[in-house]
This record gives sequence, structure tokens and C-alpha cells, in this order.
Amino acid sequence: MSTVLPPAGAGAATWAADPYGRALSRGRGPLFLRGEDGWLLPLDVERWCADADAADLSALSRCVGPVIDIGCGPGRLVAALAARGHRALGIDVSEAAVGRTRRTGGAALRRSVFEPLPDEGRWGTGLLVDGNIGIGGDPRALLRRVATVLAPGGLLITEAAPHDVDERVRVRLDDCRE
Repeated sequence: MSTVLPPAGAGAATWAADPYGRALSRGRGPLFLRGEDGWLLPLDVERWCADADAADLSALSRCVGPVIDIGCGPGRLVAALAARGHRALGIDVSEAAVGRTRRTGGAALRRSVFEPLPDEGRWGTGLLVDGNIGIGGDPRALLRRVATVLAPGGLLITEAAPHDVDERVRVRLDDCRE
């Protein structure tokens, strides 16, 4: 399991930072996670800003009841669910992400999963996709929190690496503009 830690002293504001907002407003990168040693991990802004693809739709076909997309980004999954008449809400700490989600037809709130959420304990499905299992830097704490957001017996749809990964890395967002 790979966990991305925010820079020391940073919190949700890191993901509302200018490089992320600029990339979402353009609908494309470059956007990277940069480690303290200069290591770069490219982020797939173009995919996030595109319409839901076949893999997304396959995952969404498994959703039951109302859906909360945790770390919804620009909202492709929320918009796809809404277009199919499914009740869905995206939450994201980025104002740019929430704005883009709303513009594409999805409902979204600027909120951290660790803050109070509407309908806590009543969501049928939670989504943690596009690497969002690392939200907050502690997957166990995130999963405990998600368990309180979902209804009893609720479904969590998430992604995992095809092999074991156990690393923690302090990073910052970087669009290589500076």
C-alpha cells in the first residue's frame, strides 16, 4: 500500500494549492507529486478531467444506493452517476475540483472526509479511486472513517496496486512552472 504524506505542516490546503487548481482549470497537466529528494510521480489530470471510461463504468455498475465519492477531483464519476439518475455526492478539499464537478453536472461539497458529512452512516457506496486510499496519509484511519460514513453493510469501491507496496513519502504538488 502506497501512502502519500503531505509536506510537514501542510493539510487539506495542499490539495487546494495553485498547481492543482491550474491543472484542473486547463483539464491537463503537467502535474506531479514531487518528493523531497526530487523524485517525480506524474498525475493523470487528463484522465481525471475526461468522461468516465469503460473501467470507470464497470466500477460504477457495482454501486448500490446513494454514492459518496471521497476525493472526487474534477468529478467524472459523480457526473457519470448523475447522468444515469443515481444519487451521488462528491467531496473534495479543492475548490477548483468542486467547481469543475458542479460544472459537469455532479453535486459536490468542498469538504474533507475527516469533517462532518451529510447523511453520515447512510451512504450505500463509497468510492476511493484514483489513488485516494492515501488521503490523509494513514489508510487505516481513512478506512475507519469511511466505515462511519457508509450505511451498515455499505460497499466501498477502491483501487489497489497489483503488488504489495508499503511506502510513505512526503510530497508536494508541482507543475514545474517555477
